Amino acid sequence: MGPIDYGDRVKIALMDSGIGLLAAAAAVRRLRPDADLVLSSDPDGMPWGPRTAEDLTARALAVAEAAAAHRPDALIVACNTASVHALPTIRAALEPAIPVVGTVPAIKPAAAGAGPVAIWATPATTGSPYQRGLIERFAGDVDVTEVPCPGLADAVQYADEKAIDETIAAAAALTPPDVRAVVLGCTHYELVAERIRAAVQQPRLPPLVLHGSAGAVAAQALRRIGARPGTDAGDGAAPGLTVLLSGREEALPREALTYAEGRLLAAVSPAL
Repeated sequence: MGPIDYGDRVKIALMDSGIGLLAAAAAVRRLRPDADLVLSSDPDGMPWGPRTAEDLTARALAVAEAAAAHRPDALIVACNTASVHALPTIRAALEPAIPVVGTVPAIKPAAAGAGPVAIWATPATTGSPYQRGLIERFAGDVDVTEVPCPGLADAVQYADEKAIDETIAAAAALTPPDVRAVVLGCTHYELVAERIRAAVQQPRLPPLVLHGSAGAVAAQALRRIGARPGTDAGDGAAPGLTVLLSGREEALPREALTYAEGRLLAAVSPAL
């Protein structure tokens, strides 16, 4: 695919099991306010974590193909679990026609900072060969604690305030007090990043640094298609937002509007 010409409309698709894709979608919107977005998720099949790798890959591919039918310029796999298990299959099906950008936990930048690091992730990802490989590759000389967060992604998905508080508190209790950085190893967690910071931050210590992936994958998707940040489209049309729920075109889920990222997308997408 050649670079996007000045004045072209940009369309970026994002996929996830649920609303974890909101963080990356909002990051794309901030970089390219004129971009059309396609959000494809799988509420009928989530959570994906407990599924077998084969089943998860099949569902992720179906969600990706539903997004691809809307002919985006690029697809972001805005899900750590899908990136671990299904990224090669999705790329084989869609590339080179549609560049596919996966999501990798931000272990490398977290390890580059000073102090111990904690990686908050789903139980399926915590301790997995994939995550251990990233730790060995990028954080071999850093004190790293893997923190499983059972139930947190589901609590965020359904905007269950009580469950969010309880699951964050449980994960914070497993996080060493001297940790200086936390890697958010599930895209859902980025939607409650400040609540995580408040739970882990220790008094009289420097501000805790949180490392998500949304900004990096959004920028990488634009780079892959040669689109620069800013507002390039010259047609004056309002940016579009297409929401696919297990392949069905519907409105943005009510739970999405609980989060600032969801409200941002709704506010600048008059079609909603």
